Amino acid sequence: MKKVNQNQFTEITAKGYTLVDFFATWCGPCKMLSPILEELDAEFSDVNFIKVDVDEENALAAQYGIMSIPTIYMFKDGEVVAKTGGYQPKAQMKQFIEAALKK
Repeated sequence: MKKVNQNQFTEITAKGYTLVDFFATWCGPCKMLSPILEELDAEFSDVNFIKVDVDEENALAAQYGIMSIPTIYMFKDGEVVAKTGGYQPKAQMKQFIEAALKK
């Protein structure tokens, strides 16, 4: 998964499906979720998976109202179509992605 800054964020989320992991390096649940998202990244070739470090990209986190981490957003062509928060097991994250792809 690629870590992006605000400039890259807009370009990447503008087309197709993009899953965004808002995280912080010190966050325990974020560290637990990261390998699950890496596995799902390999399974969903039609979805871009990116990470945004909320400590480095405060304005972006504020723009999307990120109050707790990890927070996962799914974008379709630049628009938020789904969001979820907290650590979730792989099966639950996979269901979240599959549901978002139907929107």
